[in-house]
Amino acid sequence: MQVFQYPEKSAWPELLQRPVLDTTALETSVGNILADVKQNGDAAVRKYAQQFDKVQLQQLEVTPAEFSKAAASLDPELKKAILQAKHNIEVFHKAQQESSRIIETMPGVQCWRKAVAIEKVGLYIPGGSAPLFSTILMLGIPAMIAGCKEIVLCTPSNAAGEVHPAVLFTAEQIGLERVFKIGGVQAIGAMAYGTETVPRVHKIFGPGNQYVTCAKQLVNKDGVAIDMPAGPSEVAVLADDTCVPAFVAADLLSQAEHGPDSQVLLVTTAESIIEPVQKEVAAQLEQLPRKDIAARALENSRIILVRDNQEAMELLNAYAPEHLIVACVDDISIADAVVNAGSVFLGNYSPESAGDYASGTNHTLPTNGYATAYSGVSLDSFLKKITFQRLSQEGLQQIGATIETMAAAEGLDAHKQAVTIRLNYKAKK
Repeated sequence: MQVFQYPEKSAWPELLQRPVLDTTALETSVGNILADVKQNGDAAVRKYAQQFDKVQLQQLEVTPAEFSKAAASLDPELKKAILQAKHNIEVFHKAQQESSRIIETMPGVQCWRKAVAIEKVGLYIPGGSAPLFSTILMLGIPAMIAGCKEIVLCTPSNAAGEVHPAVLFTAEQIGLERVFKIGGVQAIGAMAYGTETVPRVHKIFGPGNQYVTCAKQLVNKDGVAIDMPAGPSEVAVLADDTCVPAFVAADLLSQAEHGPDSQVLLVTTAESIIEPVQKEVAAQLEQLPRKDIAARALENSRIILVRDNQEAMELLNAYAPEHLIVACVDDISIADAVVNAGSVFLGNYSPESAGDYASGTNHTLPTNGYATAYSGVSLDSFLKKITFQRLSQEGLQQIGATIETMAAAEGLDAHKQAVTIRLNYKAKK
């Protein structure tokens, strides 16, 4: 990791640049696959499963027998861990439920807002080198709590047409019954446009590689909502001389192992910790099965020495990290200065892995600087908030002149007339 000491503020934008991913070259090929799925449905899905995943899919949907087999084959300790994580995530997301309140803005004018679940949602769970069954908890649990009527899950199978048992066990535990053995761009297309087998949905959630990300962006242009813009995973650590260098190194590597395009950042007020952290990173890196991937990610990563916590937080808010770890003696007070971050981990004993798996918060978070304007997935992500109003005759008389004056000033006479005709109305006896 490159070290930068006391950089001038003018150098921050260049210093905080993410690895650039140019998706324009992908758009043509991804767009062609989406168009094929839109037109040819299941046949196109099967064709691309054969081409990309080397699997001949006779049946696209997972059967009850496959769910049963997965549950029977999974390690009991993993089952126990999944159920503990499920409990914590449910507790945190149920607490996000809000009751509707009627607000009387003036006599006779009542306004309120009601939360309504998005009826049909699609969840994408990547397979590849690591089946992300934890993401099923993060997406499926709030979808179920919200009350979405139809929840579709797509995830790639292996070459034998089997879905990882942890994926199926997790889906079954939270009540997801419709799981399809479809991965990649074709899965996004199937959920966006619908096929003979896969239902069309209104909003698509879930992480994926650059092809999946590009597909989500393209179907979004076609009118299908998506959870958020997403890029490679990232973490920033703010540490002072009270941190444990081995912990900091482990946190940096936990994100670096995601992929070669991931980025990790260490910001510190203590020059004395830089060398110990670097030594720990080098030592721990050698022990990782995914060390080649992590090493490539570290090439995009930086250590930045700053003068004080105020400067550190100004720099970190400019970076807007997906994950922010504050390993400092005054972590609670520093937390008040956080403006832009996806999820924050405070103190030496709050690894980012806790939020990734089991603490209860959601791990589907804005990356690539989008934390300046986007939140992570929550219960609200699966809800629409619809506003209502009810005016009594007295209420319209109270507010009518205000509406008439404003409508007339905007030159919208029909708007004014909709009020005037009511104010002048005499009910027939």
